[in-house]
Amino acid sequence: MLDISGLTSETRYGCPAADQILINRFYSVGYSYYFRQAKWALEIVDPDKKDLDEVERLNNFRPDFRVPKRFRADLSDFSGSGFDRGHLVASANQNDENIQNSETFLLSNMSPQTPSFNRQKWRQLESAVRKLDGKANVLETYVITGPIFDFFASIKMIGESDRNGISIPVPSSFFKCVLTEEKNGRLKMWAFEMPNEALSGDLEEFRVSTSFIEQRAGISLWDNLTGPEIEKEKKKTRAMWR
Repeated sequence: MLDISGLTSETRYGCPAADQILINRFYSVGYSYYFRQAKWALEIVDPDKKDLDEVERLNNFRPDFRVPKRFRADLSDFSGSGFDRGHLVASANQNDENIQNSETFLLSNMSPQTPSFNRQKWRQLESAVRKLDGKANVLETYVITGPIFDFFASIKMIGESDRNGISIPVPSSFFKCVLTEEKNGRLKMWAFEMPNEALSGDLEEFRVSTSFIEQRAGISLWDNLTGPEIEKEKKKTRAMWR
C-alpha cells in the first residue's frame, strides 16, 4: 500500500492502514470495505487558526463516489434506519470555507450513531476538543476518530433491505484520540471511548489511554512518533483539560 504518511498536513504524525485512503482538501479518511464505513478519520482542528466568519452548515449529505460501489454507503442505507449519519470529522471543526464544510458531509465521513448519543454526549466531546484547540499554548490539534465493533455482542445492521444491496454494521462504540503540539514543543495525547448509546456523566468518565484504543480499534496511532517518551505518553490516561 502507498505510504502517504506525511504527504498531507494532518498525516504528519502518522497515517493508519486502511483498505482505501481518501485524501480530502482538509482531512483524510481510512475507509474499510468490510465495514462499509471509515475505519478512521484524521484532521487538524481549525487548521489555519484564522478568525474568519463561519460559513453556514451545508447539510449536503452525499455518497463518496471514490469508494467502489459494492462497498459504498448510500443515503438510502440511513433513511428510516433510526440512526443518525454521525460525523467523524465534525462539521463545526471545518467551517471557514464552504468547500471545507461541504467535505464533512461525504458519507465516507459518517457512521451510524444513536441519535441521543450523536446529538448529546458526542457533540459535547467535539465541542470540548475545539475548546482545547483554542487554548493560547496550543499550536495545533490533531484528532483521529473512528468506530469500534464488539463482536462478542450482537451487531445491528442498517440498509439491509434498500435498493443498493449494501448493509452497514452499527458500531458498538466510538473512539476519539487527540494529539496537541504546544508552543514549548511538547506533545500531549488524550483518548476517549464512548458507547454508541445514550450517555450520562462527565466526559472524564470516558477517558482511556491511546495504547488502549490501538488495541480496541486495531490500528497504530501516531506511528511517525517514536521513542520512550512517546510510548510513555501513549500509555498515559491524561486528566481532562479545563
